[in-house]
Amino acid sequence: MIIVLRPNATEQQINHIIEKVKKLGLKPMISKGAERTIIGVIGPEDVINAQPLEVYPGVEKVMPILKPFKLVSRDFKREDTIIDLGNGVRIGGEKVVIMAGPCSVENRELLIDIAKKVKKAGAVILRGGAFKPRTSPYSFQGLGEEGLRLLAEAKKETGLLVVTELMDIRDTALVAKYADIIQIGARNMQNFNLLKEVGQTKKPVLLKRGMSCTIKEFLMSAEYIMSEGNFNVILCERGIRTFEDFTRFTLDIGAIPAIKSQSHLPVIVDPSHAMGKWGLVPAVSKAGIAAGADGLIIEVHPNPEEALSDGAQSLYPEKFAELMIELRRVAEAIGREI
Repeated sequence: MIIVLRPNATEQQINHIIEKVKKLGLKPMISKGAERTIIGVIGPEDVINAQPLEVYPGVEKVMPILKPFKLVSRDFKREDTIIDLGNGVRIGGEKVVIMAGPCSVENRELLIDIAKKVKKAGAVILRGGAFKPRTSPYSFQGLGEEGLRLLAEAKKETGLLVVTELMDIRDTALVAKYADIIQIGARNMQNFNLLKEVGQTKKPVLLKRGMSCTIKEFLMSAEYIMSEGNFNVILCERGIRTFEDFTRFTLDIGAIPAIKSQSHLPVIVDPSHAMGKWGLVPAVSKAGIAAGADGLIIEVHPNPEEALSDGAQSLYPEKFAELMIELRRVAEAIGREI
C-alpha cells in the first residue's frame, strides 16, 4: 500500500505517520518526488488493510499496490530513478553510462592499460571480476581480494568508478569496501539471502537477470534488495536461454521498454554475455541504446586469445573506441548523450 501525502504535508505529520506505521510492525519506505511525497507500507496485508490511514493529518489518499513487486513498481514511484554514483556519474538520466573492462582481473599491468584505454574512449565505469562464477570448477575463479585491490588501484590511477561481482554473502563487506557498484550475477539473481545482504549495505547494486527468469521474477529479486532499504538498484538485461544456440544467450531487447513500463529503476544491457561473440556486440549495443537502455556493460581485452575468461566476446580496445563513436550517434538520434 502507498500513502500519498498532500503537497503541504509537514515534516511533523510525515514523522507521525512513520512512527504509527512502525508501531504496527510494518515497514515504511519514503519516496520524495518532484510534487508529492509517498510512503510505501510493507507488511502483512491484513494488518495494513485494518488501519484507517486516510484519516492521518497530511494524507491525501491511500492506494493499494496490486503488483507483487511494490517498491520497484511505478505505482510507488512514477519518476525514473536516477542513481548518483559521484564523480559526475548518474545512471538513469539523459546520459547513457558506459561500463567497460575485462571479464576478469588478471594482473595489474593489463588492468591499468585497459582502464586507461576505455576511459579515453568514453567509459566512466571500469568493470572487472575479482570473483568469477564459472561453469567448470577447473576454470579460472578470479584473484579474489588481490583483484579487488588492483581494481582500487586502477580507480586511483584513472578516476574510473568500479563495478565488480559479489558471489558469496561472506564477502559482502570486503567487496563493498572496494566497489562503487556491487554486481549480482545472473546465477545469483534468486539467491535471496545474498540479495537481502546487499540491500542492507546501501551500496548501489547492479542486478543481472537470470538466464531462465521472467521479467516478473527479475523485478521480484530487485524487490528483495529494496525491501531492505537500498533503493540504489540498477537492472541489467544480459540475455536469456532459449532454443537458439548460435549466440551464447538471446538478448531480450523487448525487456528494456517492458521493464521501464513497470518499474522506475534504470536498465542497462550486457551485450557481451548476451552474444558471446565479439563481432555481434556492436550491433546489439546500438540496439540496446535505441530501445531505451540507460547504459551498457561491455567486455574489453587487448589480447582476447589469451584472456583467462570470455575472450571470445571481448572487444579489442581499438574496436571499443570505434564502437563508442557509433554509440554517440545513436544516443544523439534519440535525444540522449554519452
